[in-house]
Amino acid sequence: MDKITKIIANELNIRENQVESAVKLIDEGNTIPFIARYRKEATGGLSDETLRDLGERLTYLRNLEKRKEEVKKSIEEQGKLTEEISKSIEEAITLAEVEDIYRPYKPKKKTRATVAKAKGLEPLANIIIEQTETKPIEEIAKAFVNVDSVEKDAPKDIIVANVEEAIQGALDIIAENISDNPKYRKKIKGICYREGIIDVKATKPEEKSSYDMYYDFTESINRLPSHRILAINRGEKEEFLKVKIDKPEEKILSYIQRDIIKGHTQFEEYLVNTIVDSWKRLIEPSIDREIRSDLTEKAEEKAIKVFGKNAKQLLLGAPIKNLTVIGFDPAYRTGCKIAVIDETGKVLETTTIYPTEPQNDVENSAKVLLNLIKKYDVNMFAIGNGTASRESEMFVADVIKRAKEQLNMDVHYAIVSEAGASVYSASKLATEEYPDINVSLRGAISIARRLQDPLAELVKIDPKSIGVGQYQHDVDQKKLSESLTGVVEDAVNKVGVDVNTATPSLLQYISGINKTIANNIVKYRDENGKIKERKELLKVPKLGKSAFEQCAGFIRVFDGKNPLETTAVHPESYEVAEKLLNKIGYDKEDLKDKNKLKEIKEKLANVNVANTVKELEIGEMTLKDIIDELSKPGRDPREEMPKPILRADVLKFEDLIEGQVLTGTVRNVTDFGAFVDVGVKHDGLVHISEMSNSFVKNPSDIVSVGDIVKVKVIGIDKDRQKVKLSMKV
Repeated sequence: MDKITKIIANELNIRENQVESAVKLIDEGNTIPFIARYRKEATGGLSDETLRDLGERLTYLRNLEKRKEEVKKSIEEQGKLTEEISKSIEEAITLAEVEDIYRPYKPKKKTRATVAKAKGLEPLANIIIEQTETKPIEEIAKAFVNVDSVEKDAPKDIIVANVEEAIQGALDIIAENISDNPKYRKKIKGICYREGIIDVKATKPEEKSSYDMYYDFTESINRLPSHRILAINRGEKEEFLKVKIDKPEEKILSYIQRDIIKGHTQFEEYLVNTIVDSWKRLIEPSIDREIRSDLTEKAEEKAIKVFGKNAKQLLLGAPIKNLTVIGFDPAYRTGCKIAVIDETGKVLETTTIYPTEPQNDVENSAKVLLNLIKKYDVNMFAIGNGTASRESEMFVADVIKRAKEQLNMDVHYAIVSEAGASVYSASKLATEEYPDINVSLRGAISIARRLQDPLAELVKIDPKSIGVGQYQHDVDQKKLSESLTGVVEDAVNKVGVDVNTATPSLLQYISGINKTIANNIVKYRDENGKIKERKELLKVPKLGKSAFEQCAGFIRVFDGKNPLETTAVHPESYEVAEKLLNKIGYDKEDLKDKNKLKEIKEKLANVNVANTVKELEIGEMTLKDIIDELSKPGRDPREEMPKPILRADVLKFEDLIEGQVLTGTVRNVTDFGAFVDVGVKHDGLVHISEMSNSFVKNPSDIVSVGDIVKVKVIGIDKDRQKVKLSMKV
């Protein structure tokens, strides 16, 4: 364990005692959100992201240690474990290294070398590799020809018919031994990573595809960014591209020859040819597979991290509160689906209109919307960004203009990502939520609610389907799913949930609560009325003391018995929180009084933390968190996030001119730049080179999904409807 602790501390650049504490808490069954929020003293304030990285590495390194023991045991059982092999296994830092060491001792399927060994040719191979025998090799090999000495009905695979067969069999054994040598494999991989070139060609150069830029493409392996690796992989899978790795073959062969060949002997030519055979037939194909696999794994890891970061920002998008919203799900032939949602998320009315092709019933559609705006005092439109979005946006902008002229009402619209809405609409969950509403209309409800409360709505959808990824369908789906589940957990627990209004799909992401408990909470609520305090949760079936400890701080109880329960103060710290309030001349009931809240906040800002820590016998980080929570009871942390851009008029692609400065919303961040919605049909790309006047290593260091940014138009491709943008405004 000490070894693992040291490795993790070094990799994550944190102290060993932080790692030890975190590992202990994880092993005790505590969740990452709980550890990050309520065990800061123990971990030294490690963030949820760092703790997840720590947990991943802990699992990997423990599996590595387990595999090392299995390999050592297997080699020992063969009677071949030496101190040197044991030391090499101990020093290996990856599973791939361990497998390379184990390679010569691993039970093999039938190969040319195993056949030769079965014929008893290993001693001849040893003679050749030692290169000390002066007797002609043909004479030495005669001793291994057994065609006349074995019985007539002996199996063919033990017969050596002649000298040539004996020599070839011995060389096959040597070729496999060279291929299995971990020292050679490590050195060759190092050379290939440093000097290898990925060489990509088109399978059908005359055929157009989205992989055009890779039709005749080369790049050093060590400079290949992850998005290109995944793009090339996809192009190869779809049979548009063929890929090979160019390696410094002469350098590799020369290295092996120098290590094996001991001067000019009768064995030299045999060994030179055998080294080439080993390289071409065994080492190169295997190394190619390993390098491609390694590159893919690293690219996937990066893509998953980018996706996770984007998803978290989207989930933590600022809610649009206290507004009645019309959800507008655009379409052509089947009509645009409309859902009116009140400020609490309740569905007031649904309908379908046909303002787009082929019907083009603009006038009747406009009348329907104007009536809904007037009837329900609508403030906002949430327009899905899918098929027919552009035409719908222009139509809605016209309706908004009419609402101002005819009804004297100010209405705005926002474009909302509808990724995953159709998946949700047809899901079992949507059927349970809206059993009497047509599947096609559920998408409009989801779009409206995404604007009102992105987190509560997006947790209902498979995180892979929320549209902020990069090659999300090409990466390891299990790893992606695990990572995104963690991201959703962190987002939900950061915000907290109202226990009396939250759906099971939201509750199940709370620390310590699974799907069964989430459903039990809702059932308990339905049977017993509003939950009045956190400890009442202990009456919920299957929610025991351990689960309560994990979940309590993330649950919010508004209008309940204890005002502290509108905050993230954990029940274990209620006593300290009350003492702190008493110390500044107030009590917890004063948190309900808006007039007193300002005074409480001012006094808490002047608390002497160092003295109070000693007085209340509490950790400094926990005290600071309690002060923060008491200063803003019931406040949603998402209020600090950028609000969606609200529009009343539409910008056409034809209106764009180079040099124009616009305000846009970051919709997606990749490792080559960011896609920004400036109000035209397609998001514009800010390439990484256009994000800042100084060098940018990672676009995520500059922008996040949901950020509002000023951009300048620097390129317009009218044929492909693409816009190049710059943040160097």
